[in-house]
Amino acid sequence: MKIIAVGRNYVEHIEELNNERPDEPVIFTKPDTAILKDNAPFYYPEFSKDIHYEVELVLKISKEGKNIQEKFASKYYDEIGIGVDFTARDLQQKAKEKSLPWALAKGFNGSAPISDFKPVSEFKNLGDINFGLRLNDEVRQEGNTSLMLFSFDYIIAYVSRFITLKKGDLIFTGTPKGVGSVQIGDKIAAYIEDEKLLDFEIK
Repeated sequence: MKIIAVGRNYVEHIEELNNERPDEPVIFTKPDTAILKDNAPFYYPEFSKDIHYEVELVLKISKEGKNIQEKFASKYYDEIGIGVDFTARDLQQKAKEKSLPWALAKGFNGSAPISDFKPVSEFKNLGDINFGLRLNDEVRQEGNTSLMLFSFDYIIAYVSRFITLKKGDLIFTGTPKGVGSVQIGDKIAAYIEDEKLLDFEIK
């Protein structure tokens, strides 16, 4: 199982970080050791002083495929969940300033909490899914898939040109505006529509 993630997929998030709007999806990966399940607590790592949350919808790949045409992409994922892409922003910024890779800033242990997954059939319109994140019961992020630069199916088709997708792979599809830092003692909850699917503590 591998984790593939899409950066800069919501315009207002691009703007809040003063990033350039991409012509193609910005792709990065996380190792499977980043996964955090069952609302387990996230332990703040000692190597960073600026960990940011980024809430994202997550696709679960249902069968192997490569060079998938966009019109057939929906046949390659059958479940959607929600996750948090934790980012060590200080490590990332330091790497960017030196034009170096920022894999460690995204891929450290526990940096990808994920919820249980819901069947795609439960969603009336994949292009109109609301989701969000609360920090200590305060709404911090709200997004809708209609605001994505690159749709689920486009992402599947694009990634599969370069990387063979296999059953069980996870794709983080990008975060809306409102990202911010967490501190020890904070509580994070993430929602799809009005259903709370993630609920865990920072320790």
